[in-house]
Amino acid sequence: MFTFWILCASLFHESPAQWPGFLGAGASSIIAESIPLEWSPQKNIAWTREIPGYGQSSPVIWGDRIFLTTVDGPNKETLHVVCYSLQSGDQLWDVQAPSTNPEKSSVYISRAAPTPVVDAERVYAYFEGGDVLAISHAGEKVWARSLSNDYGKPKNEFGLSASPVQTADRLFVLIDDIGPSYLVAINKATGEVAWKSDRISRKSWSSPSIVQTGDQVQIVCSSSGSVDGYDPLTGQLLWSNTDVGGNSGTTPLPVGDGRFLVAASPGRDGERTEKAKESNGLMKISRSGDQWVPEFAWKTDTATPSWASPVAYRGYAYWINRTGVVYCFGIESGKSVYTERIPQSVWATPVGIGDRLYCFGKDGLTTVLATGPEFKVLASNELWSAEKPPVNRTPAPDESSPERSRASGMFGKPTLYGTAIVNGSLVLRTGSQLFCIRTGKSAE
Repeated sequence: MFTFWILCASLFHESPAQWPGFLGAGASSIIAESIPLEWSPQKNIAWTREIPGYGQSSPVIWGDRIFLTTVDGPNKETLHVVCYSLQSGDQLWDVQAPSTNPEKSSVYISRAAPTPVVDAERVYAYFEGGDVLAISHAGEKVWARSLSNDYGKPKNEFGLSASPVQTADRLFVLIDDIGPSYLVAINKATGEVAWKSDRISRKSWSSPSIVQTGDQVQIVCSSSGSVDGYDPLTGQLLWSNTDVGGNSGTTPLPVGDGRFLVAASPGRDGERTEKAKESNGLMKISRSGDQWVPEFAWKTDTATPSWASPVAYRGYAYWINRTGVVYCFGIESGKSVYTERIPQSVWATPVGIGDRLYCFGKDGLTTVLATGPEFKVLASNELWSAEKPPVNRTPAPDESSPERSRASGMFGKPTLYGTAIVNGSLVLRTGSQLFCIRTGKSAE
């Protein structure tokens, strides 16, 4: 299973089954292989539930509780942190708070895009408008702060989406923007800022990761022109690699031993093609005397990612893009193993379980591949039917131009955004609906 899932395990006390952050960062070290191979609207779906408002974040899980975020209102003026029972799907509570930085809701701008994190005591939700909320498992507000009020409002016309990461006592939020850009550490118990490291302004939506090298943990940010490592205790910049470009939308996923995957996209119009060709691969950080040295162990100029981050699983690395092309490489050698296409565009990052790689199509079709050197489709699973799509609370279409009208049609459809997995249960989330998949269950 992904090393990324267990890197932070030592930072938490023993706890129930958990998927506590974006892409499973810090998840339980044992993910049961009882997730179904196949499902459909009539098979292996334990329950579905409507979600208030709309959100693009992934769910997180602690024990029997699922936590997720949404926004509501024509100006995203209401923020929601919602809790559901994993077993029954019942909504346990919905904590709401006013946004301190409301802006018009549109399919062109992020809507509750950052994924929250959860620990044994609280769930911590950061919203792209700058608000950070801490809520107890019982649904009680513990503290709140507005980074926009503290340090200035973001100016990116498409919004922000970087998900926070955590250690045992701190929450780390990356804001890379054409306005103020910084990495900030927040005390999880009090909401007070422990440190703030300013960064060069840039346009980016990528999330940071926690990477362990030797006995040291670092916060690694791969974001629009640089890959940087920070000390989580002090905020000190430990190293920086600026020989990259186009790395503005994916997370640097750890592989182990100070290594992590970096991905870069050529951009919608190919404006970053040449630099992006030099910015996909496996990077390693090592110590040379008193200095940290970041360098690529290998690169590929063939992989073309989009929004899904590359993943490493059972000796292979996988890139997948929005046209459904899957690129497979040997994790140690970087040698291309295969390049094949699956039937549907993929926005969510794939997940490896057992001998399978689950690729979650944006329109609800999950393609399950066999892991290893042979491209083999094991199953194609529809989450919903065209006749009965999920609830989808989107803003009114923008028909101010033909281009915007087409974009509204594309981005206004139900989209599978994210996943969370614990023993026996796979939780999937669209903008306004939640699904739980289990073996032998029929949807309520």
